[in-house]
Amino acid sequence: MRWLVGWSSIAASFGTVGAVGRHGEGRTVHPVGSRLLWGDPDPLWAVGDWRPDEIRVITVATPEGAPTARLAVLGCCGATDEQLRVGLLAARGGALRHLTAWSGSYTAVVQVGRRITVAGDLAGARPVFHTPWANGTAYATAALPLADLIEAQLDIGHLAALLACPETPEALGDGTPYEGVRRIPPGHALILREGSREITGYEAVASLAVAAPQTDPVRAVEGVRDALVDAVRARLTAPRHAPETLPPDPGPVPGMGPAERRAARGAPVPGIGADLSGGSASATLALLAAGLPGLPGTLLGHGTGAGERLLAVTFNDLSTQGHEDEMERARAIAANPRLHHVVVAAGEDALPYASLENGPLTDEPAPSLVVAERHRRRLAAGSADHFVGHGARQVLDAHPARLADLLMDRRRRHILRPVAALARAEGPSTHSLFVPLAVYRAARRLARTSYRTGLETAASVLPEANRDIPGFDTPADASLASLTWSRPGPAARWLTGEALAEVSVRLQEAAFRPASVQRPGEARARAALARHAAGQRILEQAAEIRSQRLHAPFLDNQVVRAARALPESLRVQPGARAAILRRVLAGAGIHELPPGWGTPSQATSTAAGRLGLRAALPDLIALFDAPLLADAGLIEARVVRKALRAASEGEPLPLDGLAELASTELWLRRLVTRRGTCWTGTAAPRQRAVAAGVVPARRTLQS
Repeated sequence: MRWLVGWSSIAASFGTVGAVGRHGEGRTVHPVGSRLLWGDPDPLWAVGDWRPDEIRVITVATPEGAPTARLAVLGCCGATDEQLRVGLLAARGGALRHLTAWSGSYTAVVQVGRRITVAGDLAGARPVFHTPWANGTAYATAALPLADLIEAQLDIGHLAALLACPETPEALGDGTPYEGVRRIPPGHALILREGSREITGYEAVASLAVAAPQTDPVRAVEGVRDALVDAVRARLTAPRHAPETLPPDPGPVPGMGPAERRAARGAPVPGIGADLSGGSASATLALLAAGLPGLPGTLLGHGTGAGERLLAVTFNDLSTQGHEDEMERARAIAANPRLHHVVVAAGEDALPYASLENGPLTDEPAPSLVVAERHRRRLAAGSADHFVGHGARQVLDAHPARLADLLMDRRRRHILRPVAALARAEGPSTHSLFVPLAVYRAARRLARTSYRTGLETAASVLPEANRDIPGFDTPADASLASLTWSRPGPAARWLTGEALAEVSVRLQEAAFRPASVQRPGEARARAALARHAAGQRILEQAAEIRSQRLHAPFLDNQVVRAARALPESLRVQPGARAAILRRVLAGAGIHELPPGWGTPSQATSTAAGRLGLRAALPDLIALFDAPLLADAGLIEARVVRKALRAASEGEPLPLDGLAELASTELWLRRLVTRRGTCWTGTAAPRQRAVAAGVVPARRTLQS
């Protein structure tokens, strides 16, 4: 786990590096295992196993007497030193957007005198947290270190909102699972001046009164292509890193090759690799990384390196059926001579909910905790720098609520094809004849519903979310349910009435607060992207392989920004994501793709989730025998155990909701058993952020 942390305080100087106590007494405290980037009066540290090239500090010479200006960029950034200097000068004048316009995935911190600016990303994969501390403000890219610093307890209300409305920013607010630790929204920056804090956005918000000018579809797709190519190029041109020294190879093992033995010892393969699942997103990244033209020092200007082949990893789940077409597409793509194909076969030991007791403590809870072992199996066979296609669906696809945006702009004809596709997905039935009319009415209702009315309606129906509500059996049902300003999450049906009432109050309060209201489709799409990016960050922590870096270019700032320029009329068409990525590959000189490329597939993941739940049912029942969530008043253990048994027997229950409950309970238990703190020094906090406060928190929830 890697993070940066610093603070800004009122006092001008404290004499020693990081010498800030809880009351400003001048006692030293600093993070464990840290590297100091700059010192007092506003110090900044990098903590964790950062690579040398992942930390860059630029200082601009200023006239004598002028405040010092310096910039720290942590992560993979494709900008040159000169571009960083130009960005620092622009940020010194207040142009924060320049800090987010470079290729790659990184966090930028600017210090000009006593003013500190920390820029978050657009997706939310690199968040920024802050908390009041020592007559000032501490900030970090992880919430747990700040919770340790202020000895915070759990925020049970936030956990309730996370389970009840995970894709509703109004319910979550700027909170975290820790009381007193706040998160800045995606697309915003934190500005600190001698302890005082300000949160400002650096992206323009679309107007509700005037429709945005339509970008030419061809130019918009070209923008996505250029951004994606630059994102991949930024990783390929970075210095290569070999895995750290591990125990020696034990020698030949029957049935295991060198790659399998290396994976068993926990070491990634040196070089560049990528997922190759047969889907459009991972295939696009693998083909771009393997054949991207124009890289210096490569054979004939192609490939990842002279004589080097990109390692393409395909995960083959032997416990489920129905993914034979994906495997065939992956094999066809891997026939490229610049790819070295490795198939990772896994059985029941890699199903969801496997090996729950072995995972690390992550910064926050996320549903990805129950599938961490499944991903770790695949990533262990990967490379030191590994591309993943996560985020492509949320960045490129159209949220169903965007149909309402089209109606607001009087572009009714553009909704004909997506509505017809939903009717075809229903199959030949009487119900399918009414799907187009039902979807059109729901989209028109959402277009005519104001932001305040939408939140008030959501708050009024949320307390009834734990009734026996049928699930979404068809794509049309899911789309109709998404055509609202806010809807309950899949885990809401198992929350207690008190927990739902608490979240309902949050929504009612948010409805009366002033906000920069966006169009409903755009707002829902950004919330879904932020939810996915947060889960991706936790997945990287839960499935972390030492010496390995996961790269998700679709979540990079410049890719997200280019994708937002795509016309909504292009997004909502069936198969839009595959068509866009096909054009991206064609623009990069890659034209030959296997038949069926871009075909969506979600049935196999659902089948794997049900099989994993059935196999791990005894462990899950034991997990919810005396759950901490029940002590907090969020669930009734008996109800959840009954739902687990019913789902394992094939009853159509939302498996995503059960995964969220299991992940949150698992995270709480790991937090309870944690020992130690992220800080050291004479004034370091002696306690830690613990889950022991969940029992007394029940009274707060019900009050």
